[in-house]
Amino acid sequence: MNHVDRDRLVALRREFHRRPEPAWREFWTTARVVEALESIGVDDLLVGPEVLDADARMAVPDDDELDAWLDRARETGADPDILDRLAGGYTGAVAVLEGNRDGPTVGLRVDIDGLPRAESESPDHQPAADGFRSETGAMHACGHDAHATIGLGVLEALADRDFPGRLKVLFQPAEEVVGGAAPMAESGVVDDVDYLLALHIGLDHPTGEVVAGVEGFLAVSQFRAEFAGESAHAGGHPGQGRNAVQAMTAAVQNLYAIPRHEDGATRVNAGDVGGGTATNIVPESAYLAGEVRGETTDLMTYMREHADRIIESAATMHDCEVEIETAGQAPSAENDPQVVDVVQAVAGRTEGVESVLRHDDLGGSEDATYLMDRVQDHGGKAAFVCVGTDHPGGHHTATFDVDEDSLQIGVAVLRDALLTLGREAP
Repeated sequence: MNHVDRDRLVALRREFHRRPEPAWREFWTTARVVEALESIGVDDLLVGPEVLDADARMAVPDDDELDAWLDRARETGADPDILDRLAGGYTGAVAVLEGNRDGPTVGLRVDIDGLPRAESESPDHQPAADGFRSETGAMHACGHDAHATIGLGVLEALADRDFPGRLKVLFQPAEEVVGGAAPMAESGVVDDVDYLLALHIGLDHPTGEVVAGVEGFLAVSQFRAEFAGESAHAGGHPGQGRNAVQAMTAAVQNLYAIPRHEDGATRVNAGDVGGGTATNIVPESAYLAGEVRGETTDLMTYMREHADRIIESAATMHDCEVEIETAGQAPSAENDPQVVDVVQAVAGRTEGVESVLRHDDLGGSEDATYLMDRVQDHGGKAAFVCVGTDHPGGHHTATFDVDEDSLQIGVAVLRDALLTLGREAP
């Protein structure tokens, strides 16, 4: 088993932190991951279209946006041959290590995308103070830079291949738009995985704390509705118009009237709305971007069916048309107790771990659930693991950062859990 140097992990994490890229634009990030994987010397390396079902991708930006980020990756010196394979937003990679004897296939999923938000410039913010603040206008405000680093660290730690079976590490794009795990799952890359661990860092747990099985995933469906009416002069001929904003606002009001369900928690939110062009024009277009969530996938489906009905009815009521598109979606998921047992036991004897929780609720959504469900549907087992880290700002805020001491802890816990699952499969 190889030792992974802390300074090496820190340097790699800071390199990722400096160059975050939002969902489906992770061109430089994927190229840098591939470069590191080639240096480690993995046995198989699948990139971009090889690990994604094109028809299952969600929330993909338009071609101009993708091309702009691809060009930026070229300008920063990313390998042009790798970038050519990622064109069109086909980002992400899967690395495989073959063990030195027969055994199960174990997998680790880490996500790699950043968020489209600016990062703090405050001298109290360590990335700004130490010179590795984002240079792209996006930000690693949820720890995915640490996730990618830990994934590479696990591969490097096991590069001597002294383990049974096979290890797959999935570097997944587009988690922040819940759009990347579904195409990776549908590609079939986890269909042979017997045990899958998915990772998140932080989640309000401090450095030295590990949650062996995060639970409480809310199934989520994000949507965008485009309303189309007809413009007219608001003073001279108001009756000749068909008001798209009126249709949109009727939809927003009634979305919040969807009845709660007796079987569990449900959520709805109209988070981004707009339309119209001027005060004296009956607006001919409007949009509504929102989401529904449910404690289970069935409850999310209940909410989405009601939301679609309400949006379509609001458009009809005001003589408008509407098109509804799913922007991102993820099911609920459950951990397998046998896998949680292993992580809990391993974490309890890992240097640097001071407390281990068997479970804690996420209270949100995560598209790793697609991969967990896919593994379980094919007879495997899965769990979602949290490695705590002290973070001065909350997730998705301008001051989010990670405690770099948690990188080695994450590598050690996941490495040993994967080894245990391979050697002592429950």
